Amino acid sequence: MGHPTPSAWVVAPASGDKEAGALDRIDRYVAHHLDVPRNQVQRWLREGRVLKNGKPASGSDAVAPGDEIACDPPVPGDDRIEAESGELAILFEDSELLVLDKPAGLAVHPGAGRATGTLAHFLLGHDASIAGVGGPGRPGIVHRLDLGTSGALVVAKTPEAYRTLSAAFAGRAVDKRYLAIVHGVPKLATGTIDAPIGRHPVNRQEMAVVPRGRAAHTDYRTLAAAAGLALIAFHLHTGRTHQIRVHAKYLGHPLVGDPVYGEARWKTLDKSRQGVVRDFPRPALHAWRLAFAHPKTGAPLAFEAPVPTDLLTLWQAATGTEWPLSSGR
Repeated sequence: MGHPTPSAWVVAPASGDKEAGALDRIDRYVAHHLDVPRNQVQRWLREGRVLKNGKPASGSDAVAPGDEIACDPPVPGDDRIEAESGELAILFEDSELLVLDKPAGLAVHPGAGRATGTLAHFLLGHDASIAGVGGPGRPGIVHRLDLGTSGALVVAKTPEAYRTLSAAFAGRAVDKRYLAIVHGVPKLATGTIDAPIGRHPVNRQEMAVVPRGRAAHTDYRTLAAAAGLALIAFHLHTGRTHQIRVHAKYLGHPLVGDPVYGEARWKTLDKSRQGVVRDFPRPALHAWRLAFAHPKTGAPLAFEAPVPTDLLTLWQAATGTEWPLSSGR
């Protein structure tokens, strides 16, 4: 078996990081960092799916500050996917990458109960050469957005671009900004949420702020407020699962339409506006802006995904005011 193409990158902690001493073995470190069972990582190690500094690792290897760890987890089930025709809203494309505006409701890759009709299938229909880039079943995918989240997403078109972009995301060198409509108005117009995120201690399918979770850092800024709702810009400095949704709830202002972390706060709104908020079918979250260095040239790239119609309509119907942003704000 040849060296795997890494589909999940982990950068070892800097000297002095609390994780550096506590997670010295590579199996423990990867299991913690990717939030997967340790025995699963040990199986990946035996199968040659984990690299340390570009070479296959063994389970007894130690992780030192500055090491680069790469994993190629198998995709459950049949990892062969066929090209399908599907509309892609392309914001930018060149020989190395493309940036898409993903609509809400479109899954990024196949998963449980979703074997066809994903972004991965449509990418192969757009460019069959992407099939050899990245992990099995996830052609070119270096990061993902939840099913219900719309907005900007970058896809690698070459193995070199894949490695560079994956490392950029893992190394927090990608600027990620989101828009969300939340219940209530934060007392402070701007602030930082620095609260660790891990598996919910009871509901294991959910994430939560927990004392022993992984470090999670989100800045927020209130852009507008009306009728008991607020439009918030979130700036992610880490990339934890459901980070914005969990941190918004922790702040006391859960996202409108969130079926997992939301609350029935629509009942506190004016009766004439309750229905439109109660019935909004997805988390009111949009990946608004994405900025990173071009993987080949190093040139700075920045993209803005247009705010989707459903969020515009939600804001206008629920608040009785016009959408407060113009392009470039």
